[in-house]
Amino acid sequence: MSPTTPKTISPREARELLANGAQLIDIRGADEFARARAEGAENRPLDRIDRLETDGPVVFMCRSGMRTASNADRLACCHPGEAFLLEGGLEGWRKAGLPVAEDRSQPLEIMRQVQIAAGSLVMIGIVLGLIVAPGWFALAGFVGAGLAFAGTTGWCGMAHLLAVMPWNRKPQHG
Repeated sequence: MSPTTPKTISPREARELLANGAQLIDIRGADEFARARAEGAENRPLDRIDRLETDGPVVFMCRSGMRTASNADRLACCHPGEAFLLEGGLEGWRKAGLPVAEDRSQPLEIMRQVQIAAGSLVMIGIVLGLIVAPGWFALAGFVGAGLAFAGTTGWCGMAHLLAVMPWNRKPQHG
């Protein structure tokens, strides 16, 4: 028997389920989870989630609800019991006035950093191409090619470079 696709529920319905023992599973990456999360959520990143060993119902969430919706069948296979998807994800949770734990000292998620860096480099290349010399347009082209490569292969050099920047490294204790 194949699992059924999880039903999408509102943040208020999810809160009721949680009050009755359901688990809230956040499928975002660890970097996203470290910066902001619904209180009481457990982080199980989508790229590492396999099997949830719990008897009760689970509510899966992401940032906006898009990741959970597009991976609904996969998530249903991870849990033998009743599974739900949180409508609107963390954004919906926040809009419903439910508690969100935030740690602004954590860096922005790597993919947001990539978007900021790539967008800035494209704008700089265009402005310098118009004002200084046309050769600067190559910077915008190079960044665009890198993004196309990342999209087709799943490997992003800019993300790997940003991940080793000082602001993204965990402090070494010892």
